[in-house]
Amino acid sequence: MNKYNILLTGATGFVGQNLKPYLQNRSNQIIPFSLSEDNWRDDTLFISIDVIIHLAGKAHDTRNTSSSGEYFRVNTELTKQIFDTFLQSSARDFIFFSSVKAAADRINGILDEKVVPDPKTPYGRSKLKAEEYILAQPLPEEKRVIILRPCMIHGPGNKGNLNLLYKVVQKGIPYPLGAYNNLRSFTSIENLCFLIHKILNSEIPSGIYNVADDKSLSTIRIIELMSKEMGRRKRIWKISPSLINGLAKAGDYLHLPLNTERLKKLTESYIVSNQKLITALHTSLPVTAEEGMKQTIRSFLRQN
Repeated sequence: MNKYNILLTGATGFVGQNLKPYLQNRSNQIIPFSLSEDNWRDDTLFISIDVIIHLAGKAHDTRNTSSSGEYFRVNTELTKQIFDTFLQSSARDFIFFSSVKAAADRINGILDEKVVPDPKTPYGRSKLKAEEYILAQPLPEEKRVIILRPCMIHGPGNKGNLNLLYKVVQKGIPYPLGAYNNLRSFTSIENLCFLIHKILNSEIPSGIYNVADDKSLSTIRIIELMSKEMGRRKRIWKISPSLINGLAKAGDYLHLPLNTERLKKLTESYIVSNQKLITALHTSLPVTAEEGMKQTIRSFLRQN
């Protein structure tokens, strides 16, 4: 096993807080790095760095309160600057955390790396612009660039949509969309850290790689897992989709919490293939999709 000096941006975020100790426990030296500091472009900071892992970025704002320009300033322009610094440094690897949303906001079938990107949101477009810039630069033969497109990452300490769903189940509120059996891909933090470690110690070629657990889970299945971990009876209502669709259309005009756009997000499928990365690494994931989800749910239980 090789030991690397790794410069890590975004070390204080959810992924960074998990990735940093994971790599440190495997004999790597981690140098947390803040792009908000004025002196980060100092070339001396990059001496003896083997790998740059660029996690820092502006996350997708589901409340749509962030300006479009902020996404491009952080996710695109700062990425360009740190990638230019990488090209001038002695570091061998640049690992950029993009997102599946750089490829597509909605998909039919299964999303793989062959899809022609067509993101619609400022978040997705800003990530894609960063990818395009990276891929357009001449890459020295001794260097390698890995662009990762993870789908929704979860694990202990995560406070995202899964936590909101957990609170709904915890309060005993019935889930009214049981007639919709969607499937969504997730990435457990344990699998993600495992894959980063594998990439560092592999010779896989530069390129774009999706990151996801092996199987997708339905919202109904997640509620079932949550209910079981809580020791509660699952409460899932299978209301007629035609009635739900009618209520959602009414919500468009009456500005209700449930409208057609929100209904689509709650019920659509988003299945991501991880086969390109898994095959390239000649490996298998240590945690199943359901076991990873259970670990996250148990962390919610400990917090409440």
